Amino acid sequence: MVEKNPKNVKVAFKHFPIPGHKFARKAAIAAMAAGEQGKFWELHDLLFKNYNRLDDKVIEELALGIGLDREAYEKKLADPALEQRIDQDIRDGQKAGIRGTPTIFVNGRLMRDRRLEGLQAAIDKALKPEKSGSVQADQP
Repeated sequence: MVEKNPKNVKVAFKHFPIPGHKFARKAAIAAMAAGEQGKFWELHDLLFKNYNRLDDKVIEELALGIGLDREAYEKKLADPALEQRIDQDIRDGQKAGIRGTPTIFVNGRLMRDRRLEGLQAAIDKALKPEKSGSVQADQP
């Protein structure tokens, strides 16, 4: 969506680790730590793909497997700011009524149709001349 609408679409990613998944929060922290080395999305996608087999060892293997500097990654994992950001994202998500992931909003409207066609239709509707401006797609 961003590539098709580069001047009008912005993705704002928020973390919302579900409480029922023992390693969801650790995975979110790992992804943020990887982001410090420019590899947030790379690790995020691997963690999401492997959600059903995550544990401390798998998270570390995936992180180091994408070529992260181990020392910098481990130092960032211990940064309390990452925990604080997740806590704030959770509070924001709860205020928005989010109950699970992924959840997508276009201009503050919850998207039930998350197919690419549905998202593009919502973006096109939001960008009609009478609703000028930019569109923000949020996904916790």
